[in-house]
Amino acid sequence: MARRGGYGGGMPNNMANLMKQAQKMQRQMEDASKELEEKEMTAAAGGGAVEITVSGKREVTKVKIDPEAVDPDDVEMLEDLIMAATNEAMRKIDEYSQSTMGKITGGLGGGMGLF
Repeated sequence: MARRGGYGGGMPNNMANLMKQAQKMQRQMEDASKELEEKEMTAAAGGGAVEITVSGKREVTKVKIDPEAVDPDDVEMLEDLIMAATNEAMRKIDEYSQSTMGKITGGLGGGMGLF
């Protein structure tokens, strides 16, 4: 005999719970995004000769260069140190962001784009 009313009695409650969980996850992600924007990561290159600080918005907020690292005859080395420190600081921010969002989404592809 066929059931009336479509799906079993638990389906609407399951859908409501799923929506509540999704909304909770979205709020947590928004909070984490705000926290990330305020986070800063610093990386150094050349034994600390160059330090770069990057914000969670992926903007360079501070550059520190040891005067001894400035050699007019070897500008390329200084450029390489700046590039290396910047890339490392960006990598740190990316790792922190992925780790933070991963804790919220439980590894659901980073969670971005779910909503």
